[in-house]
Amino acid sequence: MSTENIINGKELSNILLDNIKKEVNNLGEHKPKLVIIQVGNNLSSSKYIKHKLKACTYTGIIGEHMKINENITQQELINKINWLNDDAKIDGIIVQLPLPNHIDSQIINETISANKDVDGFSPLTLGKLLLNTSKIFPATPLGILKLLEWKNINLVGANVVIIGRSNIVGKPLANMLINKSATVTICNTKTKNLAAIAKKATILISATGSAKLITKEYVNKNTILIDVGSNFIDGGYCGDVDFKEVSPIVKLITPVPGGVGPMTIACLLENTLNLYKQKIFK
Repeated sequence: MSTENIINGKELSNILLDNIKKEVNNLGEHKPKLVIIQVGNNLSSSKYIKHKLKACTYTGIIGEHMKINENITQQELINKINWLNDDAKIDGIIVQLPLPNHIDSQIINETISANKDVDGFSPLTLGKLLLNTSKIFPATPLGILKLLEWKNINLVGANVVIIGRSNIVGKPLANMLINKSATVTICNTKTKNLAAIAKKATILISATGSAKLITKEYVNKNTILIDVGSNFIDGGYCGDVDFKEVSPIVKLITPVPGGVGPMTIACLLENTLNLYKQKIFK
């Protein structure tokens, strides 16, 4: 299979991490610090956190993993976050999702100070994103935009179809693309005639968490396909796209793994560095 149409997120993420490392090396004695909170022992969360901490070590950003028992109450978790909000030595805070069922993730995201919101999920950050005044963006949507721009894909007037309406990817990404003058259609797995709508897109982005949803009926030879899915099936990871069937057909495609995932981590660290600089140089 030819790899000429593969958008290699690992390659671009390495470039971004190298740039972050250079900047961090040129900073003073106080390096940017990122705290990652994990409630419970979700295996997928542990894996993602391991990759984030490895990237922190590489770039020189201080990464701290705060593991908390899954029986913690919501108020106790809020108190811990507020304590981190008040710690001047901490520049970024992530609460790794998913959280136990008794904890409301929306309330937790709202508790994180916008000045330390490296995930870009706080209401203030998202409000500024909508108004196109934000300097911090949710990491996965930001990574997707960087991949498209890296491949010199013109977003002005582009027909973009996003499948997925989550607060983490679909909604913020739609607004970021609108701010780039793209024409955006948001769908979901219940959208009528979904394949027909997707097939007309110049850029198709799937963020549903539905393994191999996207087949050849969803694409054409000019489709630029971004696969945000991360599904664990038959002992391995796959995306929302039936990669084997679809990749020979489309113009460009991101693989899973090695596509959007590494970009999310790089953009998290870029957000951490930017929040540090906003604090130091304001």
